Amino acid sequence: MANNTERFERHIELRNVIVKSNGRTILNIPHAIIPANQITACIGPNGAGKTTFLKLLDGLIQPDTGTVKYSFANKTALVLHHTPMIKASARTNISLVKDVDSQITVDDVDRVIDRIGLKDLANSPAHKLSAGERQKLCLGRAILQKPNLVLLDEPTANLDPSATEQVENMIREFNQHQCDVIFSSHQLAQVQRLAQYIIFIDQGEIKEMGPAGPFFSNPQTLAAKRYLHQELNVE
Repeated sequence: MANNTERFERHIELRNVIVKSNGRTILNIPHAIIPANQITACIGPNGAGKTTFLKLLDGLIQPDTGTVKYSFANKTALVLHHTPMIKASARTNISLVKDVDSQITVDDVDRVIDRIGLKDLANSPAHKLSAGERQKLCLGRAILQKPNLVLLDEPTANLDPSATEQVENMIREFNQHQCDVIFSSHQLAQVQRLAQYIIFIDQGEIKEMGPAGPFFSNPQTLAAKRYLHQELNVE
């Protein structure tokens, strides 16, 4: 898999990375250079290792062997699918990040609640919010952390079209505010709308990487061709 650092001012380099769980290899990445200067989509079949890959980039899990190195001083925020909520108000749930960053103020929380469109629901029980509202709450937590890289695991799974559009707009806003995004998705139409770069993972290995347009129009590996044929009915 050809790759180089010259195209990417900001990047993450993985070398000889192996991640195992219960003795089974989940990820096996001999060498990869991941761009961190745009919106990048991580795609692949169910169980390919996409969520584990995002956790690895965040540092939530460590590789059994190998290294993950950033070319910049990274501050990541990871938003996992099905992020739990405590039985408290939306405001209390979004304020939880103050426990890890004492510099976050009440005014910061209020500004973010307004920005994500939940001002009128700030005092409502978070567990009673709609799926779309809860996801916006999770993204609000990420905004409060002021990251320079956001990692999103299936950010619009199980959301209706209106909520999906709102979350996609928030992803674009991250990028417009000099905060880059790597997200996983099984919705390839969404990937085509959002992503500038593609990482295709299959069976725990990065099979192909490259700009989104050429990837969809002319995939270079048999694995990617099969995946696109199955998901998009591409010849």
